[in-house]
Amino acid sequence: MQNKKKRLDKVRKELFAKNIEAFIVASAENRRYLSGFTATDNQPDELAGIIVITQDQAILITDFRYEIQAEAEIDSAFRLYIYKKNLLAETADIIKKINPSAIGFESCRLTCFMHEKLTAHFKKKGIKAETIPCENIVENIRMIKEEAEIKLIKNSLDIAEAAFADFIKKFKLDMSEKEAAWLLEQIMREKGADELSFPIIAASGPNAAIPHAICSDRLFKKGETILFDWGAKKNGYCSDISRTFIIGKPDNLLKNAFNAVLEAQNKAISLIKPGANSVDIDNAARQRINNAGFKDKFGHALGHGVGLNVHEEPRINPINNTILKQGMVFTVEPGIYIKNYGGIRLENMIAVTKKGAEVFNASAPSLHNILDY
Repeated sequence: MQNKKKRLDKVRKELFAKNIEAFIVASAENRRYLSGFTATDNQPDELAGIIVITQDQAILITDFRYEIQAEAEIDSAFRLYIYKKNLLAETADIIKKINPSAIGFESCRLTCFMHEKLTAHFKKKGIKAETIPCENIVENIRMIKEEAEIKLIKNSLDIAEAAFADFIKKFKLDMSEKEAAWLLEQIMREKGADELSFPIIAASGPNAAIPHAICSDRLFKKGETILFDWGAKKNGYCSDISRTFIIGKPDNLLKNAFNAVLEAQNKAISLIKPGANSVDIDNAARQRINNAGFKDKFGHALGHGVGLNVHEEPRINPINNTILKQGMVFTVEPGIYIKNYGGIRLENMIAVTKKGAEVFNASAPSLHNILDY
């Protein structure tokens, strides 16, 4: 695929600028993005493979378990190497043949243990190259989505929204948070999701004041908020959406909080365009919530990038000065959380276009009941 060649060229340009002659890619998402190899890592101390990139080579190193899969998936720009005994030792063998003076590695993925083992193999094999921890070399390239990627993200969001529409029809007041989350997961998979983007949040009443609440056996009750946060993953790409509902008639506090969050979201989206600063967008949304009387009740970032990871660059928060560019895809998700009472979060997915923000969501957040209890 031509896109893989272009992606490799962008990585090589970054490596050249940093005087890195060999680059070790360990992240499953980055392996997939660059080579097409879809195998995932089951836990932090396991790797399904490593990619080594130089200015004239791209090598995927994996083992017998993934040989047939890798042969079918990897791009023609890559050479496949099947290691026999030890991934890190045989990666060192390959690095020795390259004979680089500087080796970069993904510091966010290669654990301290793995790094120590790898450098020990380097030393044993007489490799004297400098090892350089690298951050976001591939991630910064992934931040600008290609047209094909945007289609995949939209498809995953379509699945998530269609599933939720069916879920609402089946929702019952006597459900627990766990039961609701399981029902929504079942429907998403029936709609075609390969997996979840993340564990579903179905938080009711005081639990909704916990932004990343874990579903419990708590039953839903009249007059409370229910905060749903869910996403489908399809063909490797994630979606992420949050909606808040009120069971029965909302009180004035809930109405005011909901309207403040919705106004904050709309304000932020209206400011999104190429050249805008992410901090300014976050501040504008945060100020709307503060002015509505909910200062210090919105304590998390306004948004985050979504793609092969559900949380990736860019980060839309008060401290990351990211200049927005066309092709960035991220969430806009302001919230208000009141301890022992409840919480509200409204989350849409958007892309930065030449004209401004394109909202991907087909459903719009609004203040209404799930059912008229």
